[in-house]
Amino acid sequence: MVWSGDKCRVILADEPGFDGWCRVIWSDHVRELSDLAGPDRDHFMAVVAAVERTLIALLEPVKMNIAALGTAAPHLHFHVIPRFETDANFPAPVWTERRHTTSRLDRIALAERLRSAFADAVI
Repeated sequence: MVWSGDKCRVILADEPGFDGWCRVIWSDHVRELSDLAGPDRDHFMAVVAAVERTLIALLEPVKMNIAALGTAAPHLHFHVIPRFETDANFPAPVWTERRHTTSRLDRIALAERLRSAFADAVI
């Protein structure tokens, strides 16, 4: 867990080969973004944007990917994924077959850096 608020939380995902992959997860059970009322939807997207800004500032990726794919887990969550030329299948989409699964960053140290940086993020 990187951050938790009243309505959603941010986790650093365990995705080997993809440094910094985070998920923003809505706390109450809803299936789709459109299930949220306007203010809740705005809050959720503000958290997604804050995670994106924080990852860009900390890791300087080549590109960011944001996805709302969750057919296997029908609960509202967004993936916020920094992309690097060294990631598991750059420049292909993250859900294609991985060429390797080596991460370049220490996951525990990265989680601490994200917690610290996100604590200062404006949401």
